[in-house]
Amino acid sequence: MSAKHEQFLPMSETVDPIAEKTEAVTQWITHHVSDGASWTLANVHLDFADANLPEGFKLSGLMGLLGVALVCFLYIRVYNLNARVPRGWTNLLESMVSFVRNEISIPYLGAADGREYAWIFISQFTVILTLNLLGLIPIFSTATASLGVTAALAFTTFLAMTVLPMQRYGVGGFFKNFIPHGVPVPVLFLLVPIEIAGLFIKAIVLAIRLFANMFAGHIVLFAMIGIAVIYGAPAFPAIGLALFVFFLELLVAFLQAYIFTMLSAIFVGQMLHPEH
Repeated sequence: MSAKHEQFLPMSETVDPIAEKTEAVTQWITHHVSDGASWTLANVHLDFADANLPEGFKLSGLMGLLGVALVCFLYIRVYNLNARVPRGWTNLLESMVSFVRNEISIPYLGAADGREYAWIFISQFTVILTLNLLGLIPIFSTATASLGVTAALAFTTFLAMTVLPMQRYGVGGFFKNFIPHGVPVPVLFLLVPIEIAGLFIKAIVLAIRLFANMFAGHIVLFAMIGIAVIYGAPAFPAIGLALFVFFLELLVAFLQAYIFTMLSAIFVGQMLHPEH
């Protein structure tokens, strides 16, 4: 519509290309960060409701399963246990295992427990890192940007914080560890519930922290791309900024996997060694 005809239109019917593009970009961002029930891969559209999947199954659940399957494939089929000199993927995976065991598990759980329970933290680190990196591939979605997925990951830490100490100290000994020594009895009525609530709070904080960081990072990345789409050539520098944010997200993918695993090791170590 030309400007000549546009000036005779009512104010409500005047076409504002910036507003239209902004609305379209907003819908596009919302679609990409929302946890939908369908997945579009190239020209193939998969609707979970028509795929005989459980009711309520979301895209984040599918991405989570893909990430776990990929990790299992790497460690079962790609990793070469018989290699005298690790190379390629075997070397990468072995370096990752050694890093988590020697730099996270053993320092926070001690030499004996750190080696025995290292598999928990190695699994957490590799799965979270894989899900974070998959989310940076355009055809995939970021499972760790969904609170449901991060809550499931945090639940594994909660199980480790409860089951492992119960196996070692028994159920009675586990709850006895929540009672601080040398504290007056009246104060215990306040401290013990707080200590028990802290067990749940730690897991909740793990879930929210990972979700918020990954979700916010993708919002910023899509927003930078959206600015270039809305304003065109004058906003072309936003593309460079989006590229910078993308590489920053690569760093964040590793950093968040490390922080989640480290905090999990700290929390589990506190429950296994309450005397410290």
